[in-house]
Amino acid sequence: MPTVDFVYDKDCPNVKAARASLMRAFSRAGISASWKEHQIGSADAPTRVRGYGSPTILVEGVDVGGLTAGAESCCRVYESGGAPSVEVIAEALRRADRADVASGQQPPTQPRSRWKSTAAVLPGIGIALMPKVVCPLCWPAYAGILSAAGLTFLMEDRWLLPISAVFLLAALAALAWRARSRRGYGPLGVGAASAAGVLVGKFALQSTITVYVNIAALVVACIWNAWPRRTVEPSCSACRPTVPE
Repeated sequence: MPTVDFVYDKDCPNVKAARASLMRAFSRAGISASWKEHQIGSADAPTRVRGYGSPTILVEGVDVGGLTAGAESCCRVYESGGAPSVEVIAEALRRADRADVASGQQPPTQPRSRWKSTAAVLPGIGIALMPKVVCPLCWPAYAGILSAAGLTFLMEDRWLLPISAVFLLAALAALAWRARSRRGYGPLGVGAASAAGVLVGKFALQSTITVYVNIAALVVACIWNAWPRRTVEPSCSACRPTVPE
């Protein structure tokens, strides 16, 4: 698998577009998404990624935009705009993949089977709740899981709100199902308030703490709903059923 590095500055306005292009390029090249992210100026950044502007994508150490390392404080501009085009990245990935196959370092890339995509829909939905509220360094991990399942489109921002809403509605439906025979509608009320808090914290306030607190409350509501009721035994002998001798 090609070694891919994503170099960015946290204040760069083009990082989001470049990351989206990288995700789509992996899908177009038919290669499972896997890369490492490096923030400009970080002491942990390896030598091979130093001296590049933001955003920069390196495939096997080669800049897809054709530039060499220079002043790392600059903001990159590409022919396609603020981010390299999907096809440019995909072609770089294909070349690197073909080189690995030719050198015997890896077997030819096999097409993904459809059943894997179908079976991974539910985990993909759950993972899609997280990218908007976690650090950028976690993106490659999510990308690898979704790419292996053929669900890279779930990483695009336009899908986050509807998928989050569907996921939370499914949780509320589970709380509502036969609620009267379990713990009543208390857990459903807590769950509904928590679901609303997740959506507000995630998409309106963009607050990580708000999202995690409400997710924790939703988990508590689910546990409350599933907790078994205590059976009370009759206290007097007159109330107890008699057993014939």
